[in-house]
Amino acid sequence: MDTEYPFGAEAEIAQKAIVYVRAVDVEDLPEEVQEQAMGRKQLYAVHSEDGERLALVGDRHLAFVLARQNDLTPVAVH
Repeated sequence: MDTEYPFGAEAEIAQKAIVYVRAVDVEDLPEEVQEQAMGRKQLYAVHSEDGERLALVGDRHLAFVLARQNDLTPVAVH
């Protein structure tokens, strides 16, 4: 079965890079980052496809919003 996307959405989806969102324990981060975590036990990292950490944010929702605002396709990693 051939699936058609309306209004050229297929091309738009294909152009967006995938990034991965995963939880990170603050205790596993460098000391200078831990000091900026404001008492949080966990942050969320946004990683490129090759594993480079692009951002650390306070919650999962914000990680997904950040990715989408930068024309990236976020995927959760467990």
